[in-house]
Amino acid sequence: MYNIRLIFLLLIVLIQGNSFSLLGQQTPIFANYNYNPIILNPAHAGYYETTDISVFTRGYFNTTDGSPRDLGASFNTSFRNEHQGFGGSVISDEIGVTKTTHISLAYAYKIHFDKNFNRPIWWAYNPHILSFGITGGLLSYNENLLDLGITNDPNFDHNINSSIPTLGIGILYNREEAYIGFSVPNLLGTSLASDQDIDLQNVYYSYAGLRLFTSRYQKLLWNPSVLFKYTQGAPAQIDFNSTFNYKNSIELGFGYRTNTSINYILGFKLSNHFRFLYQFNQGVRSSPIKSSHGIVLSYRFGNGFGN
Repeated sequence: MYNIRLIFLLLIVLIQGNSFSLLGQQTPIFANYNYNPIILNPAHAGYYETTDISVFTRGYFNTTDGSPRDLGASFNTSFRNEHQGFGGSVISDEIGVTKTTHISLAYAYKIHFDKNFNRPIWWAYNPHILSFGITGGLLSYNENLLDLGITNDPNFDHNINSSIPTLGIGILYNREEAYIGFSVPNLLGTSLASDQDIDLQNVYYSYAGLRLFTSRYQKLLWNPSVLFKYTQGAPAQIDFNSTFNYKNSIELGFGYRTNTSINYILGFKLSNHFRFLYQFNQGVRSSPIKSSHGIVLSYRFGNGFGN
């Protein structure tokens, strides 16, 4: 069992790089980013009329040693001002011998357009806006290379511990039936890192989606979406997702992440203010991680998730 774990951890390190050039997992991976949008793009800050709080975890039920595990919380509020939004998150992310903790705050300025559109009363608030966001924070990066037990190699003869300031930007255009966004979570890279041996590459996101009702009764909402992720030195990643939402009471979804996993989602409203979401990622043949489970629990103030 120890040999299997050591081999898996070595694969993770080789994928990331070595102590002089690290390509770590800089943002946690979820089955669908629509449930934690503030983490993906600061322009989502203040998107809803009231405050929204979420706690989430992924990977803690995995049976493979060293596989990714995430634990975190986020909040999103409108500041009682329709033109300004504020949000933030705290995320702990582990993969192999690498652990990162990222604390960040986000601010968005929103330009509102017409608000008179026809939507059912149960539908979540979807304003017609153009939003610009900025985020800043601090990333704690720790790599326990000594745990691998590799000797006679200077790249593995010490642990890596570094603090990295982060600064990101994003833009979002949202309308009744569609949305499109772009973000760069960390423009600074590792230029201000306390340990200059680390080289975390910038990550670029672009995404878009539709909101379509399946009948004139407007009870079942279909949300197909696509997300594109690019990191220099790594293959581009594309997520294709499709979810069906019945009156904000129950939600089913599935998706595909290129060369990585097939994703499934089950969500339902526990009460008017609480929502629970279960996520399951099934790894494809080329992925060393066979499966992963995750949950998201959200609380929304005010009118909650609609009637």
